[in-house]
Order: sequence, then C-alpha cells, then structure tokens
Amino acid sequence: MKPEDFTLLANLVKDQSGLVLTQDKIYLLESRLLPVARSFSLKSLEELVQAIRMRHDSQISKAVVEAMTTNESLFFRDMKPFDQLKRVVLPRLMEKRQAGRRIRIWSAACSSGQEPYSIAMMLKEETALSAGWKFEIVATDLSIAMVERAKAGVYSQFEVQRGLPINYLVKYFKQDGDKWRIDAGLRENIQFRPYNLLHDLSPLGQFDVVFCRNVLIYFDQPTKGKVLEAIAKRMPADGILYLGGAETVLGISDRFQPVPGERGLYMLTDAATGATRPAPPEPPKPLPPFPARTVAR
Repeated sequence: MKPEDFTLLANLVKDQSGLVLTQDKIYLLESRLLPVARSFSLKSLEELVQAIRMRHDSQISKAVVEAMTTNESLFFRDMKPFDQLKRVVLPRLMEKRQAGRRIRIWSAACSSGQEPYSIAMMLKEETALSAGWKFEIVATDLSIAMVERAKAGVYSQFEVQRGLPINYLVKYFKQDGDKWRIDAGLRENIQFRPYNLLHDLSPLGQFDVVFCRNVLIYFDQPTKGKVLEAIAKRMPADGILYLGGAETVLGISDRFQPVPGERGLYMLTDAATGATRPAPPEPPKPLPPFPARTVAR
C-alpha cells in the first residue's frame, strides 16, 4: 500500500471514529478493506482510495470506518463490573433516588449487544433489588451493522458459550436452528441506537451509570480527553463511569477520579461537578431516527 493511501485511510478512520491506526496495522487495513472494496464493485484498495478521493462518497467512507472498528465482545465480560453494579453502584444510587425510582444506564460502544443484555439479565435476576424501579438501558455503537445485530439479539453457539452461565442460556434464550435468540422481553428493555462518541452526546440525555469499557485504548490522548469531557457532561454529580481494566483517567482528564477500593469504577470529581448533591435528572432529548442501512452492490 502506498504511504499516501495509508495516510488518507488512517486520517479518515481517526476523524470519524477516533481510532488511531499506525503503520504496523497496514495488514489489518488490507484484510478488512478488500471485502469493502469488492462490495462497491471495486477491484483493489487502490480503487477504493481513489473512489474516496474523487467521489467523496459518504457510503464508502462509512463502510471503511465500520470495517476498521473492533467489535470484540462477550457476555458478562470480566464479570467484576456486573458484581460491582449489583453490590456497590446500584445500592448507592437507589438510596438517593427513592423519589423518582428511575435509573438510566448507558452501554457505549456496545458492539453486538452482549454488554447491555448482560446488564438486563443481571437486573432481571435481582428482583429484590430492582422491584418497583424503572431501569432504562441505552446501548449505542458507531457501527450500524453491529447495532442491527444487537437489536436482533441472535447469537451463535460459540457466542453464547463465552461468559454466559448455562442457567441464563436456558432461562433467557430460545434455540432457533443453530442460533440462540434472546428473550423478547429483554430486547424491549434496551434502546439500541447507532451513535458516534465523537459527536455531541446531548441528544442521548443524562445517565446515572455509563459503561465505556475497552474503548479509550484505541484513541490518542486528546481524543480520550474529549470523550471523557463529553461523558462527564452527561452525568449527575453522583454518576458512575466504568472503564476497562487497562484504561485510566490519570494524566488524561481531571473530570473523574477512581472510586476507592473499586478497580475500573470512576466518579466525578468535586472540581468537575461543582456540587455536593446529585444534580436533578435531565429529561432525555428525542434520539435521531434509526437510519436505514444502504447496501452497495
């Protein structure tokens, strides 16, 4: 691949998704983008790059960005975050929200949906904890294809074997041929939407809990800071942020500080909120309509 072609593609991906591609990822570009080129009746990566340069085709650009995003996910990934949600986070929040009895949770970069479905299953199991409460789960991802997969809630045998307890498989899934389809009630409890973390987040409303795990590792420092700043503005003073085990806010943002004794949990700093009490919940603004997916032939 020509250096100038790599630069064009890398800049396109970074500008639209925040993902940073280095020269050692050329093999990844080639393996993932050749199928994209063929789907647009282009014979090579050179023709794909030329089409982007000449046509400024938003559909091609969008397909390139979606192909380069990482969509690794599994049910109850790492397990500890879900235990923390049940044991630490929800009890603290619910104590302060007795009047409204409503909690909003955001699964950012939800990929094919395993994380928000894991949250929904955990809440369903904890009837003593969740009885009489309204939990709103919003799940977003940059990739329209991944959002469509998540919304369908259909998984392979391999996918349901990764992290999902067998009793949950029996209780919340039905076998459909060689696939497993998640319970319709769980699907209805989650609002799936395509959304870019680099865009204005205000249309999503305010969230008491934000899962943004294993996302920042793909961004450069300025982009990490920008995303954390935007998330902080979507949270009340006592909101909780989840990051991945290899991620941190140290040296990136002063908007969050670690929750003492709880790895991977972050709360807003006093300097960030300027408040000693939780801010009143902000009604969510209407989300943009779910776009129809265009498939090039």
